[in-house]
Amino acid sequence: MELRQLRYFVAVAEELHFRRAAERLFISTPTLSQQIRSIEREVGGPLLIRGTQGVELTAAGEVLLKASRDILDAADNALRDTRAVAQPDSAVFRLGVVNGAPPWLPSRIEALLKSRQPAARIILTGGPSADQVRLLDREDVDLAILRKPVRLPENLSYAPIADEELGIVMSRESDLAAEDAIAPSNLVGRELIMFPRGSAPEVHDSMLSQLRERGATVSLSATALSHAQMLTLLPLRPDAVGLGSIRTSEVPGLVWRPLLPRPVIITYIAAWRASARNPVLHTVTDALSGGLRLAPD
Repeated sequence: MELRQLRYFVAVAEELHFRRAAERLFISTPTLSQQIRSIEREVGGPLLIRGTQGVELTAAGEVLLKASRDILDAADNALRDTRAVAQPDSAVFRLGVVNGAPPWLPSRIEALLKSRQPAARIILTGGPSADQVRLLDREDVDLAILRKPVRLPENLSYAPIADEELGIVMSRESDLAAEDAIAPSNLVGRELIMFPRGSAPEVHDSMLSQLRERGATVSLSATALSHAQMLTLLPLRPDAVGLGSIRTSEVPGLVWRPLLPRPVIITYIAAWRASARNPVLHTVTDALSGGLRLAPD
């Protein structure tokens, strides 16, 4: 049997009608019937029960349908993977990036990929952690940059790739703004504005836990905002604080101070499907799985 014949059989088995299958395949109905009879002769028995209203699969037809789909999927995957290597200009790498990740991080991933496959085309997709995990699970992205901790399905692999220090972000009008660094005791009872827990519950709890373990018994605000919204509100709320990286010091009206003696640390991971077949992806994950850590210039 040829792959072409298997595609013909799958079309008939899915349409359960020769004319509709022939139209789907852009061939004539007699040609399709002839090819199905050829397969049946090679199999040694009927695959379809023909009737006036259409066709039904025999037990042998059910077996061949499942096997045919597996074979055709394998053939399509083999062709795609081979083309990605033989025609590097057509290779695509889809990178998901969690909201708020440092800009240099996807840039380092891109540089790592380009050093191994210079012609690969990179497509970026941003979004919260939960969305990135769903995109990975649906195979809509090849690799996702996420914050740890995060709950991942069993079919996903991951490797830690970078750490980022978080400090205290506040209005320039805050009474803490004059300090060079913030001690946990300075934050006792202070209102802390964070992102909604539902958008990344594990990260939310980890950040809050790290603060409290250091003796910063903050009061979690009833106001829950995205990181970008928090940075817009804080200049207007001198009695409140937030958590952020030193990058937030660039926002007008805000100051950033390190938390001493121990900062809050966020770890970024790269996650991917363990069963992924994209050879472009493997050029990156092989390096990351080996313990490579990324850092800004």
